[in-house]
Amino acid sequence: MSAHTPSRRHRVLRGALTVALATWMGAVLVGCSDDGQDGAGPAAGRGTAHTAAAGRLSVLAQKAADTGSLGVIVRIDRGDGKPVEIARQAAWTKDDHRLAVGDRFRVGSNTKTLTATLVLQQVAEKRIGLDDTVEEWLPGLVKGGGHITVRMLLNHTSGLDDFLLTPEFLPSLTGQEQRTWRPEELLATTPEQDPPTGPGEKYSYSNANYEALGLILEKATGSSLAELIEQRITKPLGMKDSFLATDAAWHAGKRHATGYEPDAKRLKDLLSGTVDLPEGVGFAGPERPGDNIDTTAIDPSWAWAAGGMVSTAQDWQRFLTALTSGRLLPEAQMEQMRTTVDAPEEGGGYGLGLMKVDTPCGTVWGHTGGLPGYSSEIYTDTTGTRSVAVLTVTNFGVKERKAATANKALVDAATCQMLGNPQPSNRTTA
Repeated sequence: MSAHTPSRRHRVLRGALTVALATWMGAVLVGCSDDGQDGAGPAAGRGTAHTAAAGRLSVLAQKAADTGSLGVIVRIDRGDGKPVEIARQAAWTKDDHRLAVGDRFRVGSNTKTLTATLVLQQVAEKRIGLDDTVEEWLPGLVKGGGHITVRMLLNHTSGLDDFLLTPEFLPSLTGQEQRTWRPEELLATTPEQDPPTGPGEKYSYSNANYEALGLILEKATGSSLAELIEQRITKPLGMKDSFLATDAAWHAGKRHATGYEPDAKRLKDLLSGTVDLPEGVGFAGPERPGDNIDTTAIDPSWAWAAGGMVSTAQDWQRFLTALTSGRLLPEAQMEQMRTTVDAPEEGGGYGLGLMKVDTPCGTVWGHTGGLPGYSSEIYTDTTGTRSVAVLTVTNFGVKERKAATANKALVDAATCQMLGNPQPSNRTTA
């Protein structure tokens, strides 16, 4: 996408893993598919142009997988027939798992759109006000909460920094430490921005905002976040493959994608020029070919309201199209959700849990997500009629220029095909 740069794109939970590792270096660590489903063929009557476009997507998907994405799932639903479904992966990863379009996947910060939807439902029902202060709901829990509103949490203008950057949390992020974090503990470790930014002054992405929103939701409703998600979103929409992770386990009997990140040596090389990491700093997990680590077993439960959902491409497209087409929120709340603040690092603007992204082929709405081993971009058109999902089985592993370029070319082409516009040219050059 036009503003879709490697430095913006592949960050854990839209935080700053590069900066986090740099912080860790100075603190914590000093002390311490041909086989996948491919429904690229068109439904009857869609024509040879569609067939050719789907074929190009398959080529781009395989190139992205072979260039560093390792495995990709692409699903495009234009609301007019059989969707395009493509799963491609690097050859060696087939020994671990044969990737398929219907695999469950950690969708990371796409969860924020769901959390924001639940909050706005409560706003519509007059249980929560967008101008309510955090202090009203969570007294004493957030520093400066008397000046931070629910709206500011939703659109990341609260002035809070991100707990991902704290020395206390980083070992859990990489899986080196096994610890169950409560949202209150994460908020307690969240620093102010440096330099300090007053509430409402500017956009600055922080997962802490959505940890606070999860607590507010539970207090306002008397229900757990997991119960709210099931009662108000997943069950009504028939999202049978979606749930909020409470630990590292995947539900038995269901397929899930295997995720990877660079090993410590490769990570150090990838970050050279950005930060000089100490030897041995890296993700926990089994070693895999190509200097990769299997990060599938890293516990994502800390992400919670900020990024804890497990889903599939089809399930999440079902949610996002229901939302943007007006089925989940009244018109007034949908308008509030789409009222954006300037967020050029996200490719356009950020509303209330919803990104507005300007692509080479037009404007789309949705979100991105990332956790160790998993990154995703899921969007709809303005009407919620069409949707696209691109899921990648590595998050930090596409930092290298060639890998980032190939992945971006795939996302651009898939988004353009979803919108029904010509695919951008010269996108296959690494």
